[in-house]
Amino acid sequence: MTPFYLVEVADPQTLAARLADDVAFRLAEAMALRGVASLVVPGGSTPGLLFDALSRRELAWDRVMVTLNDERWVDPPDPASNEHLVQTRLITARAAAARFVGLKTAAGRAADVVAEVERRLAAVPQPFDVMLLGMGEDGHTGSLFPGSAALKASLGGDSARVQAVQAPGARGSTERMTLSLPALLDSRFIALLITGRAKLDALRRAQAPGDPLDPPIRAVLQRARVPVHVYWCA
Repeated sequence: MTPFYLVEVADPQTLAARLADDVAFRLAEAMALRGVASLVVPGGSTPGLLFDALSRRELAWDRVMVTLNDERWVDPPDPASNEHLVQTRLITARAAAARFVGLKTAAGRAADVVAEVERRLAAVPQPFDVMLLGMGEDGHTGSLFPGSAALKASLGGDSARVQAVQAPGARGSTERMTLSLPALLDSRFIALLITGRAKLDALRRAQAPGDPLDPPIRAVLQRARVPVHVYWCA
């Protein structure tokens, strides 16, 4: 089991500023070593403050490529789109020069364009320099949900970098594109951003030995090759 290191701060604003500083440092370090850097980010409601803070950090953003952990299969103008969140909260201010690689295409079904999205993702420098993960109270991360066939395929050695999945019980579109577990773990620095006691308790339960399919964050902790840094506030 890969250890996780807990960074605990007092409030969401401080959490966002601390993680933005650490991400900016990792990206600058990557650019100093390799000339370019790659950043993978989550969607959802939690990372908005982080994106605001990170967009103001002084970096050579024109040498940073940004992509997503996962994407709902809705058009980018839709407020439910993770790309919409990134474009309006991260790829702005100083970070407006960053190059964004989206997971959503014009196709009607995610399952029809897995190969196309794989080709898009290949343009992003890998291993990823910074992997930012979110997590639900059920322990899902990206769009790898408890008991999902996509996660099972990843654990079974499926080499695909992206997978089309169905989100159980989701409102609106249930179809999503997600990075696979091997892709998420192919990263030099992994940070998990969570808030609230329920998510921290869920993460601690995932530290115990058990089925990596339930919860999926356990698969991350079991198989990550680098320590997972957890940034948390109540």
